[in-house]
Amino acid sequence: MQFRSMMDISRAEWLDAMQLDAADIPDAVIVEGSWWRQQRTDWRLGYLTGVRELAFPDIHWGRWKDKKVVFCMAYGAPRTSEIIHLFGALGAKLAVQIGTCGGLQSHLKPGDIILPEVAFCRDGVAHLYGPPDAVTGSPVWIERAQALLNGRGHTTYRGPHVTWSSLFTETPQMMEAWNRAGLLSVEMETATTFAAARHFGMDTVSMVVVWDDLTRGRRFLDPLPEGGLEALNRANESVFEVALALVEQVA
Repeated sequence: MQFRSMMDISRAEWLDAMQLDAADIPDAVIVEGSWWRQQRTDWRLGYLTGVRELAFPDIHWGRWKDKKVVFCMAYGAPRTSEIIHLFGALGAKLAVQIGTCGGLQSHLKPGDIILPEVAFCRDGVAHLYGPPDAVTGSPVWIERAQALLNGRGHTTYRGPHVTWSSLFTETPQMMEAWNRAGLLSVEMETATTFAAARHFGMDTVSMVVVWDDLTRGRRFLDPLPEGGLEALNRANESVFEVALALVEQVA
């Protein structure tokens, strides 16, 4: 018997499988985790030109100015790891995670934007790429993202974050422990993106928008406070526009 890992698949094989020319390897890959897959995909792809879906479904290639970009709605750690793995193996230089998160500290409000500096790996996937417990983003790119977001008038926070495996299995005891540990936020993809990107030598940054107010027991099913929806929508727009602005800076 001869077993073969997906880790062993060559760059040439991936290019052939995706029907992608070597000249079109993206400069950056942007992933977003959300239930609203089609709505977000249509919204994000509207910024790009020359868009086409690659041979693998839901993986979209396009151009932003003089850069080549791949965008994919990737919900949860397993799917996220596949997308970052694919384009890390091909040589993309930057991985950007966007999406929404639950705020774990009482000063956070809907529409605030978290830029995780370190993400604790509780997603069940990130540790398979090397980090046993936690993984960091790229400080230079975090700094650039924060400056761009602050320039748009957003409230941003940098610090520790946790990536958990399932929205539905977060317990009050977990959330209280995360709060007491000083973690800012929780979602389902950032540690995975950081870990897979680091494995392939990519720079990486995450910008996640606070939606759930976990210290007050408010989940995404509950009404937002006054002005919350407008702040949430504006932040969700900005994180993608800033992601594209970061792509412009890829050397």
